[in-house]
This record gives sequence, structure tokens and C-alpha cells, in this order.
Amino acid sequence: MNNRLTLPELDILFEIKSLHKQGALGRLLTVIGEEGGIVGEIKTEFVGKTHSLRKITVSVYDEENLKSLVKAIEEKTEAQILSYKDLVYERHKGGKIHSGRKHDVKSIWDLRYIYTPGVARISREIKSNPEKAREYTSISNSVGIFTNGTRVLGLGDIGVLAGMPVMEGKAVIYDQFVGISAVPVLVDTKDPLEFVNIIEKISKTFGGIHLEDIRIPDCFFIEEELIRRLDKPVMHDDQHGTATVVLAAVISALKQTGRLKDKKIRVAQVGLGAAGFGIAKLLMDYGLDVTGSDINEASKKQLEKYGGRTASLQDAVGDSDIVIATTGVVGLIKPEMIRQGQIILALSNPVPEISPEEALQAGAAFASDGKSINNALAYPGLFKAALETNARQITPAMKIAAAEVISSLADENELVPSPFHPEVHKKVIEAVKKACA
Repeated sequence: MNNRLTLPELDILFEIKSLHKQGALGRLLTVIGEEGGIVGEIKTEFVGKTHSLRKITVSVYDEENLKSLVKAIEEKTEAQILSYKDLVYERHKGGKIHSGRKHDVKSIWDLRYIYTPGVARISREIKSNPEKAREYTSISNSVGIFTNGTRVLGLGDIGVLAGMPVMEGKAVIYDQFVGISAVPVLVDTKDPLEFVNIIEKISKTFGGIHLEDIRIPDCFFIEEELIRRLDKPVMHDDQHGTATVVLAAVISALKQTGRLKDKKIRVAQVGLGAAGFGIAKLLMDYGLDVTGSDINEASKKQLEKYGGRTASLQDAVGDSDIVIATTGVVGLIKPEMIRQGQIILALSNPVPEISPEEALQAGAAFASDGKSINNALAYPGLFKAALETNARQITPAMKIAAAEVISSLADENELVPSPFHPEVHKKVIEAVKKACA
């Protein structure tokens, strides 16, 4: 029997041939459960006189768990495994995106209109009036997603090629949720100035610049320099997309504890990496009193430069009404550090700095982890509104407007809604466009 504290990471699709007799399926499912597998969908493909064919989706913890499960099925049941596939790998085969068209070309006339000779007229128009490129090309609805792979998810510096699946995932989200054409661009350099120069030279291709998975402190310099150089929206999503959703969660937590109108809320931001620093800045822009804590002195000075205070972990947590942790350090916040009535948002995944259960037992008025804090709630709508209004920057006011509307769509028992909420992206776009006016 497998009793693990972590959640299963792999979803495996088994194709299994089993005897069509009483108890055969029950025995198979029992063995899967004994090995720690969690059964999802079961689809019967064929039922014959002696055998049945089924596709069964099973969640397992890791590769070792998968091997032991396969062995157990082979040794403890009469079932035969015909094949098994990792569904994540299956979804990534051939990539997740492709470049498409808006018009079909079915005749020579179509070709004349979209290509030569007709296209020459459009090119001449844009040469005379460069602003017409927004009207007559895809630039006005496009975003370039740029990375150098120096800090991909929680995996660190794994390189640009290994970062491509993440960039493709971002592009899928842009397309599905708000209809933006997003293109991943892998910039193979660790020199931040070279990175900036490369983006500047190709920036005319895109209406907006989305920066992703870049290590600190390079990400701060790169974003600031591109904002200075380019006349179009630039946003480092690891900072600002995450910060927007965390602000939404903070607003919801304050609502649920009856403290939304309290103007003297003190926040401890524990961890001042890209996400933590972005969160601290946006909370300050929102009007909250923020104290940051980090073991890195340079990170603390970065917050102080923005106008924030810094302190030790103990002092920051002890003197706050809200504690937000983004360190990735399991168990960093001890129950004895928590003050009665605090709001605790320990956001590191997959295991937080303190579990919500521990925090509540220690006296917190509200506690949550980071499982629902998905920046896909924010960045699609932020960029769509910026592109539609021809905004030159994504401002704090735009991010605050997005956070407030995201919070307003959360149900009573949640901090933020699902990215699949039917109204969330539309409402974010509307709110952000008003903030641009």
C-alpha cells in the first residue's frame, strides 16, 4: 500500500486485455489501488466471449511507482498490459501549436488578393503610413513570448530548447482564452544586454512582448530596458502575471475575513525572487504596507529601491496581518511564528512553506496554498486589452483592475476563479480597457 504525502504526477493510459469473467476487473482495480495508483477514466473498447479490452487512465507518483504497478499487474492478476502511454508526452508529440491562416486560397483571384500583385498596394500603404501595419497585418493581435531558458518553472537554468514546451503552452492559452496569436522565440544568450538588443531588433514583428522564465536579477534589467526602448507593452509574466493573481487572492481573503476596508493592512512578502518582488511591488501600488524578507541582500535592496521595507523572516512575519510566501522552501514558516488572526498564503508548489491546516491550527484566520494561483487568469486579458487600446505600457492600474475583477468572480469558498470560468477573460479585458482610458 502506498501512503504518500505528495500528489501523483504522471497520468498513464493503459490498454489492458483481461479475462471476461466475474471478479477480473475488480481484482485489477484492487491491485492498482494497492500500488498507489488512482484510477480515472475506464473505457471499454471490446467485450468478447472470453476477454475484454479496456483503456484505463491511472495516476501514479513517479517512474518507480509506474514500474512497480506494471510488475504488480503482471504478477498478481490475469490481465495482460498491451500498451501504456504517458499522457503528457502524448500531448506534446509534434508540439502544441502551429501557424495558421485566416483566409482560404481557393482560386487564382484569392492568390492575387492575398499575395502578388495585390499585396504590393498594402506594402506601399504601410510604407507611407506605418501605423497602418496595425490595421492590415497581424501585428495588432500578436505577442512574442521570449525566453533564454535560465529559470524555467522550478527547474532552473535548463536552456532554451527545454523551455520551448512551456512557451508553447503559453501560446495555446493566449489563443484559446483571448484569441491572441502568440509566437515563442528562443533567445540563446545569457547576456542580458544581448538579449535586449536581439528583442529590440525583431520587436516590430509583434504588438506586445511577453518575457518568460528568465533568471534574476537579469529579468529586472531586461524588462526595464525594453520598456524604456520600445513603444509597446512589455511584461515579465513571472513577476506581473503572478502578482496580479496574488493580489486578487489577497482581495478575496480580505473580503472573507471582513477586512477589505481596513487601510492599515501590513503584508510580509517572504521571498523576493521574480514572483515575490512583483507581488510586493503590486501590493504597494494597491496601497498596502509591505515588508519583504529574503536571504539574498541584493533582492532586499531591490525592494528598498522601490520604496519597500525589509526585515528578518521572524520580524516580517510577526509584524504582519498577511503573510505571503514564495520561497520554494518546504516548512520554512513554523506554526509558532504565526500570530492569531493572520492571513497566510504559502504559495510554493507542490509543497508550501506551511500547510493551510497547520496555519489554521496555529491561529490563522485564513490560510491557503498556491494550487489555485494560476497566472493564466491574468496575462491573456492584460495583453489583449493592451493590444486593443494600443497601450504603450502595462501599468499598475491595469494590473489592479484585472485583480479586482478576478477576485469579484471568485465563489464564496475560493480565492480566485478557475481560468475556465466562462466570464473571467472577457471581464478582465473590459476592466483593463477601462483602466487604460
